[in-house]
Amino acid sequence: MFKFKKNSTNMIQIIVGTNRKNSISRKLASIYQEILNERGAESEIIELKDLPHDFVFSALYENNGKNDAFNALHSRMLVGKKFVFIVPEYNGSFPGILKSFIDGMTYPNSFRNKKCALVGLSSGVGGGGIALSHLTDIFHYLGMHVLASKPKLAKIEENMSDNLLTNRLYMELLRSQAEMLIDF
Repeated sequence: MFKFKKNSTNMIQIIVGTNRKNSISRKLASIYQEILNERGAESEIIELKDLPHDFVFSALYENNGKNDAFNALHSRMLVGKKFVFIVPEYNGSFPGILKSFIDGMTYPNSFRNKKCALVGLSSGVGGGGIALSHLTDIFHYLGMHVLASKPKLAKIEENMSDNLLTNRLYMELLRSQAEMLIDF
């Protein structure tokens, strides 16, 4: 098994793609972090629920750089080289809060030539596949390299118990993707 050197330049940021409190996405981010830790990869979780409530008005566009709370999250993204986005399906795509967060990043250098993995989840049978497709298009436009392996975790509530992912196939998909991301 590959061991990842621990230092801030190798830190993998795991982004919880919703600002919903007590979300399944957050639970999956913790599971993913455990998988990375088992492989010696240092990671941190960035939660969109920690965004300032008014950031779309106080931190974007002409207000870029003016919101200290948003700037702190933005700085963590700027230093990152590898990311995992845990992406719930909302209305056939990904949450608007995630798009607004991406829009708040410095264009184009926040994501250009960086690498990411995407994990989709949904209550339905699609596992967030369309959401991952939309997000992949955006990241390609921004110059981000997106790992081809994109687990789609369908009927997620039926495959979790006590904050644990009970579907063995889903766990294997996440472990496999994590190893690919480390080597990516």
